[in-house]
Amino acid sequence: MVNEPTHAPLLSIVVPVYGVEAYLYQCLESIRADIPAGESEAVELIAVDDASPDGCGAMLRSYAVGRDTVRVVHLKENVGLGLARNAGLDVATGEYVWFVDSDDWLPPGTIAAVLDRLREHQPDVLMLDHLRVHEDGRREVDASSHLLRGVPGVARLADQPHLLRVQHTAWNKVVRRAFLDELELRFFPGWYEDIPFSHPLLIGAEKISVLDRVCYLYRQGRQGAITSTRSGRHFDAFGQYERLMEWVARRHPDEDLRAELFQLMISHYLVVVGNDDRLHPHLRRAFFHRVAEHYRRYLPTGGYPMPSGVTGLKHRLVGRGDWLAYSALRQAHRVTGRWRRPSPAGGADSSTADEPSRPATPVSRSNAGHTGGTADRSDALAGGRLP
Repeated sequence: MVNEPTHAPLLSIVVPVYGVEAYLYQCLESIRADIPAGESEAVELIAVDDASPDGCGAMLRSYAVGRDTVRVVHLKENVGLGLARNAGLDVATGEYVWFVDSDDWLPPGTIAAVLDRLREHQPDVLMLDHLRVHEDGRREVDASSHLLRGVPGVARLADQPHLLRVQHTAWNKVVRRAFLDELELRFFPGWYEDIPFSHPLLIGAEKISVLDRVCYLYRQGRQGAITSTRSGRHFDAFGQYERLMEWVARRHPDEDLRAELFQLMISHYLVVVGNDDRLHPHLRRAFFHRVAEHYRRYLPTGGYPMPSGVTGLKHRLVGRGDWLAYSALRQAHRVTGRWRRPSPAGGADSSTADEPSRPATPVSRSNAGHTGGTADRSDALAGGRLP
């Protein structure tokens, strides 16, 4: 049974919950206690118990008692992060929705700042900055955060194309709920669920607002996070990118946009294939060849930008499907100590962000098998580090 609010709020905050008993209370309190006095009817908190196997369900039932603005949805079976978000979205009544992961939390003053900006700009999408918080308490600025600086008023992606390179997660965006319906967007099942959700938001938005303020604290190193889980489910990324490319081809068939997304896609794949924490060694070769397959399938007719140096070399090897050369290059850099692992990236979907940091030359379809490439997402997220 889900409590219905008496007035439609401005903001619905959806928190999918699974296996986070140690962190749940901090997350919920960082939201509820941050709602300014007199704004209680402006915000609703919707927690979705995704059939959590620990005590989260009982914690949510207890937490909601006597709190009219806290609503709890209990799912009968585990459906995964994306579909749990959909379940919360289905009952949300706010004009805007914000998806907050249940192992993360908000710094004080966030809710007031978000409400003020939503009222001031009435955007389709409000983008937020965040910090990465490590187990030892150290806080780290994300390598894509500088891309949020200096965006005046409201903008479109065509005017601020670098915004597409900000870490593409759901939790760093507050979205107008009707806008999601206009774009026909929902989350898909599987890992990397933010890929076909986050990019279309920016592509389709007429009004993007940027709140240049840390509004989210992203927990690093939690046991069970997929960025540090070796699994064959990292192959889910391919299906998610296929969904993204299909949506773009259907809704926004622009060649320049396709080239940009292609660059981001191959960069992201290189992060995953080069990360020991995500792929078992016996899966790495198969993953690489799936990357090469997508390279051939989605390479834009007019080519795409290519960086210089080792990054460009890696992309050339992907374009040729040359696993042996790529593997040798990777090993050589690891042995010499120059091949550094990237920082874990992307919220629950472990996606990454990009940073336009290197000169690029175009790569055409005709010669891409030999010279294709682009700045990979490990360079982008980690300020030049290689996977």
